Amino acid sequence: MQAKVRSWKVRVGRSIFFLFFIFFSLATNAQCAMCRAALESEGNTIKAEAVNDGIVYLMAIPYLLVAFVGYAVYRVFKKKPSS
Repeated sequence: MQAKVRSWKVRVGRSIFFLFFIFFSLATNAQCAMCRAALESEGNTIKAEAVNDGIVYLMAIPYLLVAFVGYAVYRVFKKKPSS
């Protein structure tokens, strides 16, 4: 029984690891339509790239918080003695 649970946990862990690196390896353009239009009208590409980078950084914080909480829950259940 424990081998099946361990095998399941390994598969879930590998799947999460794979998805994490798939999503973080994609090139992202996180600007909304209004921000893009306002920044493209000025012709200043450096400013547009800076706004885009800022949006991506702001978007990363919730994902890091969810990952931290998920890891904390995992640790709690890992320490739980099996009956």
